[in-house]
Amino acid sequence: MARSLAQEHARRADERAAAARPPGPRRAACPVIARRVVPTFTHVRIALVSTPFVAVPPRGYGGTELVVHELSRGLAAAGHQVTLFATGDSRGPDVRFLFPRAVWPPEPQAELRHCAAAARAIAEEPFDVVHAHAPALLPLGGALGAPLVYTLHHARDERLAAAYAGHPEVEFVAISARQAQLHPELACQVVHHGLDPARYPAGRGERDDAVFLGRLVPCKAPDVAVAAARRAGLPIRLAGAVHAGDATPAWHAVLARALARPGVLHLGTVAGERKLELLAGARALLMPLRWEEPFGLVMIEAMLCGTPVIAFPRGAAPEVVEEGVTGFLVDGEEEMAAVLAGLGRFDREACRRRAQARFSARRMVRDYERLYRRAAAVRHGGAGPEEASYAS
Repeated sequence: MARSLAQEHARRADERAAAARPPGPRRAACPVIARRVVPTFTHVRIALVSTPFVAVPPRGYGGTELVVHELSRGLAAAGHQVTLFATGDSRGPDVRFLFPRAVWPPEPQAELRHCAAAARAIAEEPFDVVHAHAPALLPLGGALGAPLVYTLHHARDERLAAAYAGHPEVEFVAISARQAQLHPELACQVVHHGLDPARYPAGRGERDDAVFLGRLVPCKAPDVAVAAARRAGLPIRLAGAVHAGDATPAWHAVLARALARPGVLHLGTVAGERKLELLAGARALLMPLRWEEPFGLVMIEAMLCGTPVIAFPRGAAPEVVEEGVTGFLVDGEEEMAAVLAGLGRFDREACRRRAQARFSARRMVRDYERLYRRAAAVRHGGAGPEEASYAS
């Protein structure tokens, strides 16, 4: 059940008032030997701080929030006590919120207020680790009373990189080795995203078309995807929208020309079952990247349906795409078209099995549990393995 942070604050105040009442008769206390206590991470309290911009799980666009959803479910299934700081329209084991609904388009002040309210609530409770997915929480980390893990979900931003460098106490996590390489000053640990394979149906590629799914922005190059599909003689379906910050007249003109070509169908934003059907029925997902894609969640969504990914070797694509098994890396529009046209007897089941092995939510949860242990050990002065280890 979701609870507003105001409601939770009132509940905590009542608890403190009750605790302040004169105690009744007490039994004699047993002698205790003082020792340093470090969480063993068998069952611990974890605060996950999402963004205030998209609900968890997202109804449409929202890769970060989908990962937070998978992580909260997986950690709870592993026996941990998870509290999710998100928006009031989110779902999770214990949702706390400042904003009843997602704040869209994103507003920096909303993130600041969201993180400040979350930090106040976290400081009042005995959490063992805090895992942030919003950068505004970092300056407040010293008051949380628990080690702070922060996952970077974005491409390198010089302003944010400079701010991150001022927080050496934070355990930084990159979502790809390439993203970590582009942030050398942070010494990031790397955890690839993971999803629940059970949510992704095995597809046969029955429509035999190409698919582009993502924001319709220059760095993701939907115009190149259209050109490659048409060169290969295949129709293409595009799902996504232009965000306000990318809506320049020049880009609108480029996009309008691409979408007006024969065999091109723009579906707008898709989510849920429509997205799964779109991916499962395609011959391939096209990713003609013009930028350093930090991860590319849609790539593993396609692979989990058995649909190969044909991508330019930028960003995380060389880590995510396994050549000939889950997709192909190509140089340029012409090679993308040639590989797309030649995808005759691709083994979709082998693609799906490999994606399940590499990119499951269960694997992601295990990786983060290891990082939570590391963060706790560092905070407690490098505790020995028997004090800060997991239960086997």
